[in-house]
This record gives sequence, structure tokens and C-alpha cells, in this order.
Amino acid sequence: MSTRTNSSNRLGIDYGRAATELAEPPVRIIDVHAHLGGEEAIAIYRDVARLFGVSLTYSMTPLEEVTMIRDALEGRVRFTAVPNYWAEENRAYHMGDGYVERIERYHELGSRMVKFWAAPRGRDYADEFADGDPDFMRLDAPHRIRAMEAARDLGMVFMTHVADPDTWFRTRYTDVARYGTKREQYEPLEALLERFDQPWIAAHMGGWPEDLEFLTGLLQRHENLYLDTSATKWMVRELSRHSRAELLEFLTRFSGRVLFGSDIVTADEHLRTTSTDNEMDAKAASRDEAFDLYAGRYWAMRTLLETEHDGVSPIADPDLAMVDPDRYAEDDAPALVGKALPAQILRSVYHDAAHDLLEPYFSR
Repeated sequence: MSTRTNSSNRLGIDYGRAATELAEPPVRIIDVHAHLGGEEAIAIYRDVARLFGVSLTYSMTPLEEVTMIRDALEGRVRFTAVPNYWAEENRAYHMGDGYVERIERYHELGSRMVKFWAAPRGRDYADEFADGDPDFMRLDAPHRIRAMEAARDLGMVFMTHVADPDTWFRTRYTDVARYGTKREQYEPLEALLERFDQPWIAAHMGGWPEDLEFLTGLLQRHENLYLDTSATKWMVRELSRHSRAELLEFLTRFSGRVLFGSDIVTADEHLRTTSTDNEMDAKAASRDEAFDLYAGRYWAMRTLLETEHDGVSPIADPDLAMVDPDRYAEDDAPALVGKALPAQILRSVYHDAAHDLLEPYFSR
């Protein structure tokens, strides 16, 4: 144990030592969902990835940092095209029709995957930069269809984020007239899965790890749909609640269609104390805390999938207090119940599903 504790390491785990105590994974791990940036932070991530057996990462890196991140990781990274979220001016253009040009530039740098983010809170962002157009961030908005057509013509895989946790629909999204129900989030996705027949990866277990029955129907209806396991806090909280038998049956039934992802975000702001309103930048304030932030995600996911661990997660989960403030504090955490999945399932989730799906695209 370590004496160091923070929101990513409530239990004072020595993640470096803990990585060596995990059994050797049955295959090298491919992480299909990360957000890597920061010239200093990436060096810490590189060490963390090696410790936890991650050999290749697909990252939503700002276009301007792609070359730097690729060099820092010695090529063990590939890139998913994303809009210029960081633009200080004319964000409607960058999130709208300007995305087509950016997709083309990512493609020139070797990217063969493109992200379309369409979470319910996109309606709030539209208030800020799209003259209040409530449909600006809908997955099927006209400017997004144009970007999808451009990406399709370039031969790219689609990734999307269409729904948020059930905890958010119980708290942040109670205005159904504004945000819609959770099930309604999937209506544009299902229509677009029929219109664009290339592979789609729905991030965060399709946005509904709470409901494996719903995901089963979604995957049965759309053979071009895949899921990733990203959003570690969310996955730990909700996948721990399923029995091992339920999760194993699901992963066996859809072997090859569930890919490992972490949703790790790296940034140089994590290495120092700064005054910031950015929630992601505030998650760490030193090199040690940055290490725990990145390592804790891999430790938690591998522990969940590989072991029989039955305890409390080391990562604080504010969603608990958001739903039940009388019972939970902001820094409390849910149970982490390991599923001890068999080697053949781990091989598929960790490596084979991603390799078989993405290698034909990125090797072109």
C-alpha cells in the first residue's frame, strides 16, 4: 500500500506494484478509446501503458498534437478524428461544417476512425455556441450527415457517444421535454446504422451498461454495431452489479463485438496545481496524481474483468452522491466486483475484437 491518496486512489494503492501483481494478460491489450494530449503527461501515460500491458492505443488527440503524441509513443498509437472542441471562436463552425475539413486532415495523417459525439447535454452546449438550436448536436443533424458522408467516402469507421449513465437521467436530465428519455437517444443512431453500413463503435458499452437486455436487442438488430468498455468509473459501477454469469453470457454471445476502452484523458494540466474550471484538468495536480489518474483506470478495468476481487473501487464516483446525497459523499465509491472472465473472452475483448475490426482499415 501507498500513503498517497487522492480521488483516483482513495485506498492508497501502489499502482506500480499492483500492476506486477496482476496475472499476465493472455494477450497484449488494445485500448480503443482514450484522449491523449500533453507533452509531459504523455510520458507518464507511456509508462502506465507498459505497466498494464497496453500495446496500442486509439486516441482522440487534437489534430495539432498528433505528430507529437505519435513520436512520444513510438508509433504505438492511432488516431480517431474529432472536431476542434478547443476552438475559442466560431465553435459552431468547428463543430459543424468545419468538421469535414478536419476529418480530411486526420485522414491524411493516417486516421481511419471518426467520432460523432451526441450526448444529451449537447443541447446545453448548443445554447452556448449555436444560437440555442436544440438540434445542433443531434446525431442526425444535417451538418453531421455531411460529415458522415465525407468520412464514409474516405473509408472510415464511425465511433459515437449517444447516451449517458442512468444516474444522469435520474438527476441532470429530468426535463424530458428538453433531453428526451434515455431510450429516445437511440432513435437517430438506429436510423443511421441502417443508412451508413460501415462499422460503428458505440462508446461506453453503447451508453447503457446498466441494461444488457437492451444492448442485446440493439446488437441483434444491427450487425455493423460494436461496443467499447470505456468510461471506467461508469463501467465499474454498473458492470459490477451484473452477475458474472450474466456478463459472461453477453460477452460470449457477442464475442468479437465488444472492444476494450478506458476513456483515459491525459493533459499537462494534470501535472501541476492550477486554478481551472475544467473538470478534466482538475482531476490531478501533480505528477504522482497524474500517474494515479491514468494507472487507476487500467488497474480498475483489469481487476474488474480478470479477477475475483470483491471490494470498494479506489476511484471516487460522485454519481453516487448526485443520486443519493444523504447516503453518499462526493468522494465515495461503488463496489468493484471482479468477474474473473475466462482467457478466451479476455483475448477477444482485450485484443482480437479490435484487431480484427480496425486493422483492415488502418493498414490501408
